Amino acid sequence: MRKLYHHILSPFCRKVRISLAEKGLQCDLISEDLSSRNPAFLTINPSGEIPVLIEGEGNTIPEHNVICEYLEEAYPDPSLLGKDLNDRVEVRRLTRWFDEKFAREVTSGLLIEKVIKSLRYSGTPNSVTIRTSKAFLREHLQYLEWLIVRRRWLAGDIFSYADISAASQISVIDYLGDVPWDKFPDAKDWYMRIKSRPSFRSILHDRQTGIIPPPYYSELDF
Repeated sequence: MRKLYHHILSPFCRKVRISLAEKGLQCDLISEDLSSRNPAFLTINPSGEIPVLIEGEGNTIPEHNVICEYLEEAYPDPSLLGKDLNDRVEVRRLTRWFDEKFAREVTSGLLIEKVIKSLRYSGTPNSVTIRTSKAFLREHLQYLEWLIVRRRWLAGDIFSYADISAASQISVIDYLGDVPWDKFPDAKDWYMRIKSRPSFRSILHDRQTGIIPPPYYSELDF
């Protein structure tokens, strides 16, 4: 059976889980603790980073981008990269935007201050970092709305890795209760459509010990 080493509040693990589900691929989830370096896991991936996918025949695929590229090549139907070359350029551009720029400016700071520090008992949250991350979040949501009012999905007419990457990052922030949905109705409408997809349902039922999401987190219409 296929296995995925993950953590429920890692946006990159969520990205892979959603991608697997969109392609109809089942897997066993194996949770890794973000607060420590598991020696057994280091034998699987010496970098110590998640996610890591292990196929049934034992092939080990590390790192979310490598995993998604592998899934497109090994299981091309349905494609999550787009129909033609131009579509794929835009999907890749926006996927990188959310995987790198959004993650660096928004998700990383909020996860470190609100989750990692708590798990590692490494001090109180830095309020300046939290405020800065939230300010960047509003800018990114403005850009997301600019895209979605012009297109059916973020990169064009089809649901793609661009939507998956964006929703994976935003869902983690939403779990922490930090998305100002009332200020961004078009982004909210797009996210409700994402939440309604079968591939997203298991994500909405995840719970991190000691961190309770807002009541609306699991609701499809909120």
